[in-house]
Amino acid sequence: MPHLLLVEDDELLRDGLCAQLANAGHTVTSAGDGAQAQTLLESARFDAVILDLGLPLVDGFTVLRWIRQRLSALPVLVLTARDGIDDRVQGLNAGADDYLTKPFSMDELLARLQSLLRRSRLPAFGGSLEVGVSAAQRLRVDPAVPRAWLDQTPMELTQREWSLLSLLVHNLGQVVSREDVLGVWQAEPLDGAGSGSNALEVYVHRLRRKLQDSGLSIRNVRGLGYMLEVAAP
Repeated sequence: MPHLLLVEDDELLRDGLCAQLANAGHTVTSAGDGAQAQTLLESARFDAVILDLGLPLVDGFTVLRWIRQRLSALPVLVLTARDGIDDRVQGLNAGADDYLTKPFSMDELLARLQSLLRRSRLPAFGGSLEVGVSAAQRLRVDPAVPRAWLDQTPMELTQREWSLLSLLVHNLGQVVSREDVLGVWQAEPLDGAGSGSNALEVYVHRLRRKLQDSGLSIRNVRGLGYMLEVAAP
């Protein structure tokens, strides 16, 4: 379940958004000013930030630049009444991943947020992801191209197998929903098994076989999705 930080100084709007985001399946922590937001970001892990710009104590632009200096890959959705072109450009240049002006549709906010979360689950293009299984065994996934290694041996993966593995590795120990996987696959070419929910079972089965000696297992979490976890000894 994604953990969101909502930074909004309007108490009524903040409480309403917290309730609606929670109803949509998110865990939400809120802050009423920029200083509180910075304190929370230093003490807890969040999957995304919804950030107002007109904040007391520390303004939203300062918080945004602060996030980019310390948490460069953290998705930030700016939600503000500042709807001028210059404001949008300034927000995006300061590091916002998306920009939504008030008043807004809750459906649009949820859709934009889901898009940010889906993209963020793909490894950032800054280095490979490694999962330590034992002192002698390590799975490594290249975040930029469809390549992965197990014990320094290249794995034979299709584009979609690699995308699925990347999502699972990036969310080790957490559930990845079917919708998250299918959403990432929308922009990718087919590679033989189709792209629907039934095809996903095929790719999961393929990956399970390829990971059978890795010390990792893919668990089917009934009704929710899949989880990559360290296999029991």
